[in-house]
Amino acid sequence: MKAEASPQRTVLAAVQSRTFAPVYYLFGDDDYLKDRALRDLVDAAIDASTRDFNSEIRRCGELDTETLSSLLATPPMLAERRAVVLRDVTLLKKSARAQLDRYLARPASDTLLIMTSSAGTKADTVLINTSLPLDFAPLSPERVRKWIAHHATTTLSLAITTDAAELLQQAVGNDLQLLSAELDKCASYSLGARDHSRAADNSSSAPVTIDGAAVSAVVGIRRGETVADLLDAVARQNAAAAILLVNHVIGQPKMSGVQIVMMLSTQAFALSYGRARRDAGVPTNRLPAEYFAFLKETGGYPGRPWGDAASAWTKVTDLWSAESCERALALLLEADVALKETTVSTPEQTIMSLVLSLCALRTPTRSAA
Repeated sequence: MKAEASPQRTVLAAVQSRTFAPVYYLFGDDDYLKDRALRDLVDAAIDASTRDFNSEIRRCGELDTETLSSLLATPPMLAERRAVVLRDVTLLKKSARAQLDRYLARPASDTLLIMTSSAGTKADTVLINTSLPLDFAPLSPERVRKWIAHHATTTLSLAITTDAAELLQQAVGNDLQLLSAELDKCASYSLGARDHSRAADNSSSAPVTIDGAAVSAVVGIRRGETVADLLDAVARQNAAAAILLVNHVIGQPKMSGVQIVMMLSTQAFALSYGRARRDAGVPTNRLPAEYFAFLKETGGYPGRPWGDAASAWTKVTDLWSAESCERALALLLEADVALKETTVSTPEQTIMSLVLSLCALRTPTRSAA
């Protein structure tokens, strides 16, 4: 049985209609989205007043056959259904897995069984074919920005400006767990600022919006100091601007030298591709579409939404020759090895040296933008 809609829409439809499949299999590489879907399904299917009696959450690495059999055979208590959640279902021992497979052939109508696999785990074909499978792949950068606005309005009941959402994503990245935590802080900051203002001037309550100032105060980053700004400075071969940004960027939440090298590598591969397309006669106005297709095919992470990256790269393609792109990739490989295998230099020193070398690859025959 295949789910045609996105997993989020499938879960939302079940929650709104209160109609559930007997068995769900949640897999894929975004654990945050899986956990959110799991909570939504259980909260909607099992009444809060009986949830303590009618919901069981177990880790399969700790389950034996007898315990699993009991979990699946127990009827609901004073309720229409009960929920059984099996985390890391692919870790079941052989005999317990055989018991699960027998159950899946004829699942109980009064039990909601939800099975999950952790990120990085290969999806189980048998479970996919005997359940309603929901594949939670990581959101694209464009969808992450929409998710930020949706989470702010639905979960936090606050608006967030486009500028603030963009700045937050540039500072934190696309990790939904971390974004959720930072949004909570931004909401608290914005509400506190509103309350302070009301106390100072006795003004009436006004709608609260998370703005760029709130994000800057909470995350500790200002416009112009994001990883996207560093990438742009390197792409423009502006060494002075890039060097000033290195320490700002590498000190940001969940940012590391290796991650910066990965994003610079995606940019270098993209510019090499763009240079080849230009040399093949593709006009500049077609480059954004070419870059977008490149990202869609390769799945590279450019450190920002694909559309933003495609637009930025289009402006600098003519600064790069095939030779400079090739040399850039060699420098990036050397930096990656240095970051992972040596302790002679700090990550900051390695990135500083890399940035200077990349910015020195200016093509003499082309003018800088």
